[in-house]
Amino acid sequence: MVRPTPVRLKAGSDDLPPGPYGISRAELDALLSAEPRYRSAQVWEGLHRRADRVEELTELPKALRARLAGPLAPALTEVGRAESADGATTKWAFALADGAVIETVLMAYERRATVCVSTQAGCAMGCPFCATGQGGFTRHLRPGEIVEQVAVAMRGNRPRPVTHVVFMGMGEPLANYDGTWGAVRRLHDDMGISARRLTISTVGIIPGIKKMAAEPLPVTLAISLHAANDELRDRLIPINRRYPLAALMEACRAYKAATRRRLSFEWALIAGVNDSARDAAELAALARPLDAHVNLIPLNETAGYGGAATGRTAAREFGAWLAESGVVATVRVTRGADIAAACGQLAGPAGG
Repeated sequence: MVRPTPVRLKAGSDDLPPGPYGISRAELDALLSAEPRYRSAQVWEGLHRRADRVEELTELPKALRARLAGPLAPALTEVGRAESADGATTKWAFALADGAVIETVLMAYERRATVCVSTQAGCAMGCPFCATGQGGFTRHLRPGEIVEQVAVAMRGNRPRPVTHVVFMGMGEPLANYDGTWGAVRRLHDDMGISARRLTISTVGIIPGIKKMAAEPLPVTLAISLHAANDELRDRLIPINRRYPLAALMEACRAYKAATRRRLSFEWALIAGVNDSARDAAELAALARPLDAHVNLIPLNETAGYGGAATGRTAAREFGAWLAESGVVATVRVTRGADIAAACGQLAGPAGG
C-alpha cells in the first residue's frame, strides 16, 4: 500500500514541520487518504475537541497511531514548567522546531480557567517595562504553534476545561495578524471556544484593529494603554509615535461600533510615573466616552526595568479616582509573579 507523503508547511523561508494543529482538514484528509473516510473525522475531533495527543487517540488502530506520530508530531517541545506556590498558575517554556523559545501561562480560577498564549517569539515593540520587549524579536508564530499552546493547557487542566484564551503572552498579536487570526479561527471553529471568551491584547496597532473590526468574530479587544497622554506614552509604548492616542481612540470607537463589544484598557501602575490624580483624570477622559473597562495592574518586576509597582493602597485610590469620574476599574490580583509568569514577565529562555 502506498502511504501519503507526510505534510510539511512552509513558515517564511523555513520549511518547518507543521505540528498537529498546523495542518488543515483538507491536508489531514490527504494524509489519511488510504484509510476509511471516518478516520479523518476521528483524528480531527480528537485533536481539537479533546486536545488529545496522537498516542491518546485510542479509537484508532495502534498501527495508525504509530504512522501518524511522525507527520503529526508536536510543534512545541516542553523545556521547562513551573507552578506557583498556591498551585493556581502554571507556566510552560516551549522550544519550537527552529530553536526559538516561548512561554505559555495557565491561570485556574474557581469557575474558569484562562490560558495566556504567545503569538511571537520575542517582541519588537520595545516597551521598556516588559521582559519580552527587553529581549528583542525572534519571529512570528504560526497559527498551529499558537493553538498547540491552548491544547497543552487543556491537557494540563484536565478534568476541568479551559474556558478562556487571552492573546497576552509574548509578542504583539496584531503585528502577527495572520498567525493570530488564524489561531482565533481554529480555536473558535474547531475547538469550540466562543468568540466572547477570546481576548486579543494590543499596544495599539491601528491597521490590525481595523482589520479585526471587519472580521466576522467579535472577540474582545484589550488595549495596553499605560499612559493617557502622548508624551508619556511615547516613552512607555514606543509604537505610540506611529499610532498616537487620538488615532488609537478613533480606531477603538470604530471597533466598538462594529462589534458591539466592550473594550478594556490595561494600565500597568508604575509608582511616580502614571499613578497620579492627573493620570487618572486623563485616563478617565479616554475611557468614559468609550465605556471601556480599566484593568489596573501594579507593575510586575523585571530585571531590565528600574521602575517600581504602585502600592496596593495607592492602586485602590487610583481606582477610586476613576470611579468618581464614572469609569469602572478593577485592581487586578497578580498571578504567578513567584514564577515570573505575571503580566510583562514572560521572557522565553531567561524566564523559563
